Amino acid sequence: MNRFKVTELGRDVFWLRDAEREHLVRVLRLSPGDLVVGYDNTGREYTGVIVNIEDKSVTCRILSTDQPDVEAHTSVYIVAGLSKGEKMEWVIQKGTELGMSGLIPLRAKRSIVHIEGKKAQDRVARWQKIASEASKQSHRVQEPEVFEVCDWKELKEQLPEDTQWIIPYEEEKTQRLASVLKTMSSEHPIAIIIGPEGGFEESEVAWVQENLSAQSVSLGPRILRTETAAMAAITLVLGHFGDLG
Repeated sequence: MNRFKVTELGRDVFWLRDAEREHLVRVLRLSPGDLVVGYDNTGREYTGVIVNIEDKSVTCRILSTDQPDVEAHTSVYIVAGLSKGEKMEWVIQKGTELGMSGLIPLRAKRSIVHIEGKKAQDRVARWQKIASEASKQSHRVQEPEVFEVCDWKELKEQLPEDTQWIIPYEEEKTQRLASVLKTMSSEHPIAIIIGPEGGFEESEVAWVQENLSAQSVSLGPRILRTETAAMAAITLVLGHFGDLG
């Protein structure tokens, strides 16, 4: 069945509006009597039947409610140094499929991409749409949040105080991610800070170590592209805590 993000939820019905309604009507060409699945970012999903299609909304009667165990039990965030558009989009799409809780776009010194103001807001809106579509494709019931683009000094404000910070760094030669994960708790969020195409400067790594108590880690002996590093790291983290594999 086709999946949609619920716009409004009633006691025994839900409504789809705006882009969700347009996709249902104009792209999928569904009709009253067709079955659909809705989710509302609370962890629940609703099997419903279309009962009415109007100019601005679709009304679906709820047939059953479920709370599937599809979300990662450990909250893992990716902090991604701004990189070229297709790379950020790929990280958001695949990170969503794997189970990330959210993504924070970060202005790093070696970022090739520089966006501010309305351009940054528009880009975040596009990235959130990609996360939403990937959530539907992977049958998630809580789509990850794409945060506003931020600077280093704003990072700490974005996530809970008990967040555990990890920064993969190619100059780290002694501490591997696998060993650091053994010291961490699945009860607290984990944030993985991934560098842009040019990686991080030493001063940036030092800053997060001092201000966020971040641990620098190695992902192995080979140099990984930014999008590869992000996927390798989140896979290792979620695998360690039993959410993958």
